[in-house]
Amino acid sequence: MAGLINNLLILFLVFQNVCLGFRSPLSVFKRYKDTTRSLSSECLGSDQPVISLGLSDFALDIRMPGVTPKQSDTYLCMSVPLPVDDEAYVVDFKPHASMDTVHHMLLFGCNEPSSTENYWDCDEGTCKDKSNILYAWARNAPPTRLPKGVGFRVGGETGGRFFVLQVHYGDISAFRDKHKDCSGVTLHLTHQKQPLIAGMYLMMSVNTVIPPGEKVVDADIACHYKRFPMHLFAYRVHTHRLGKVVSGYRVRNGQWTLIGRQSPQLPQAFYPVEHPVDVNYDDILAARCVFSGEGRTTETRIGGTANDEMCNFYIMYYMEAKHAVSYMTCTQNANPEMFRNIPQEANIPIPVKSDMLKVTHGHNEETKGTDKSSLLHQSKKEEEEILDQDFHMEEAVEWPGLDLKLGQVSGLALDPENNLVIFHRGDHVWDENSFDSKFVYQQRGLGPIEQNTILVLNPSDAKLLHSMGKSLFYLPHGLSIDKNGNYWVTDVALHQVFKLGAHDKEPLLILGVALQPGSDRNHFCQPTDVAVDPITGSIYISDGYCNSRVIQFSPKGLYVMQWGEGTETSLGRARPGQFHIPHSLALIPDFSQLCVADRENGRIQCFRLETGEFIREIKHKSFGRELFAVSYVPGGLLFAVNGMPYPGEAEPVQGFVMNFSTGEIIDTFIPLRKNFEMPHDVVASEDKTVFVGDVHARAVWKFASTEKSETIVEARLKNTPESTDHLKKQEKQHLVQQSSAGVSFVLITTLLIIPVVVLLAILLFIRWRKTTVYGGKGGGGLNLGNFFASHKGYSRKGFDRLSTEGSDQEKDEDDGTDSEEECSAPPPPSAPSSS
Repeated sequence: MAGLINNLLILFLVFQNVCLGFRSPLSVFKRYKDTTRSLSSECLGSDQPVISLGLSDFALDIRMPGVTPKQSDTYLCMSVPLPVDDEAYVVDFKPHASMDTVHHMLLFGCNEPSSTENYWDCDEGTCKDKSNILYAWARNAPPTRLPKGVGFRVGGETGGRFFVLQVHYGDISAFRDKHKDCSGVTLHLTHQKQPLIAGMYLMMSVNTVIPPGEKVVDADIACHYKRFPMHLFAYRVHTHRLGKVVSGYRVRNGQWTLIGRQSPQLPQAFYPVEHPVDVNYDDILAARCVFSGEGRTTETRIGGTANDEMCNFYIMYYMEAKHAVSYMTCTQNANPEMFRNIPQEANIPIPVKSDMLKVTHGHNEETKGTDKSSLLHQSKKEEEEILDQDFHMEEAVEWPGLDLKLGQVSGLALDPENNLVIFHRGDHVWDENSFDSKFVYQQRGLGPIEQNTILVLNPSDAKLLHSMGKSLFYLPHGLSIDKNGNYWVTDVALHQVFKLGAHDKEPLLILGVALQPGSDRNHFCQPTDVAVDPITGSIYISDGYCNSRVIQFSPKGLYVMQWGEGTETSLGRARPGQFHIPHSLALIPDFSQLCVADRENGRIQCFRLETGEFIREIKHKSFGRELFAVSYVPGGLLFAVNGMPYPGEAEPVQGFVMNFSTGEIIDTFIPLRKNFEMPHDVVASEDKTVFVGDVHARAVWKFASTEKSETIVEARLKNTPESTDHLKKQEKQHLVQQSSAGVSFVLITTLLIIPVVVLLAILLFIRWRKTTVYGGKGGGGLNLGNFFASHKGYSRKGFDRLSTEGSDQEKDEDDGTDSEEECSAPPPPSAPSSS
């Protein structure tokens, strides 16, 4: 009988291990499904932290072992050894945490944790050696997705052999019921070599000082990149309570390319880089954190506690495996002067509702006293808040461009080198004799304009750099310049739109039929302006004086769609989507919107680029009855000019600066030399230099901000929810694909059980007949213990001490090459340093 039992045990072990090899990925991850609160039974009852996902893949479950923090701002660490000796790659992360109990989690890789305990206070440290951050989660953030073929290298000769999980418990009021927390993360690892290796680049400020009550304080970081090319695919920002916005850029040949921009008061997870960015040798990586010291009574320095601050910008990248570096840092500002040219968006805070602020940080001490009153004050003012009331535009009276001899100035633009481009009518004028009642041009006998109608000027001294456009146009109107430096212009007499190379004599593209007004797809009627999407190349045309529509064309000039209709003035106020001379266009790439200066309705209408769907209207009494032109500066500033008041009306003709997101007017401006007569177009650069062209005065004015270094305007970005929805869709698709594996699992299991049952029956029958006796020790079966380490035998150590700040913990060595925890700057010396 003992022999029979031994044989049965052998068969059972073989069957168990074979079935494990066919475990469905869906069934593996089902037991890790998120809940609003982790229960201790989920981790304490689990004796299988490693689960096979096939021949080369496996999942590693890393969880807190049922802990109950005793006080707020507790950082607890635990470690898990890599369960294999050879090289492996982390290719996916799945978090298991809720903001109800956890403020944030960080996962590190290293070779020697700081403790061997089951878990420990992270004040004891995390790792004894160099530690690399692999993953971060905060406040119900979406999962981090690595691109296909990309993985973090672990194990082997160069990769870390331990994972250390740090969990920050902010406000522990959720633990009043004494429940145990098992938050953590599940890793998907593979033995298949990945052609691209992921790594982390950390940029952080180490000596920023924020004076009490100071409204705007910038912390700038910049380093020259001196390695093999890397490709950026995700970013993460981090400050404490005083941080308003953190932005990161690649700077190449003076051109700033956005890597990522986010409010540090939102979930501090890794967000995808919207447009892939590569970094080559000798590029510059630059970052800026914007702080406000309002509400503080003492100066605030970089440090690890809730009352200190941090300025961190994390970049997740990948490199070719043969050149891969797993971790890099930047803690200096190699070129402070370059930040004079940082895009304006980097200075624009992203508002966050006060309830989100409280939940995000979860610190009791930060909601007391002056900080609490400051937050309440901010909440009340949230919808109408406009920062920097000292922001003001004034005419640059030293600029000689006002004295240029020009015709009627109809259009202005800035080229990629920031030179001013003017479109004027030479010796032609638009008056009551120019068109008949059917909008047909009546002065063709004059021929085209013999002067150069396009002038390129140095914006500083108005020196003529280049001119063109002779003998091409009859009545110039709108001008815009695409990202490649091509000029897009409209001619209201020809009823056409032209694309011109900056140095080409002949047009590259012509839309419309010369001198033939119309309303179909091939004709225009006095088109007014053009906007070109820098991302898709789509062409948008406002058409115009006798049509009331916006038309979209493909980059090659093929009709796509149109929207808009005329205003029935007898019915009262114009409805959304109605136009009475759509006169000027401003494309808002930050928000995927197109804004139209609806001239005779005295308003700005904004539409969704992809669909033409109406989004909102911006209208103020001070606009008067007419609004001629609108221009947008990336980051949130909107500029406009209105028309002369009607008899008996008081609204003056002037320029406007607006917060794009709220529509509120920040400033108005008028010239000091001469007067506006009919300002026809406006264009602004990112340093808030503004040019206004006047069709009646035949002049161009230059205006500049009087407080460039302090100007900040609130903007409300809407991109994050969209990216989150996209991640959710990807996750759903992934689960649907996995579900098919469950069917295979059931089928294989059934096929395996049948022969085993038959074999057992035969063995029992033989035993009953006593014709043959089977003996032996039967120590068979596949022993997974030789492959996976025992959970109880895990060594539990952590990294070096993490800081205990309001958001994440960080510390760095003096040379800035190794970083621990959330990688804050090293603690400041006892003697305060000046910034």
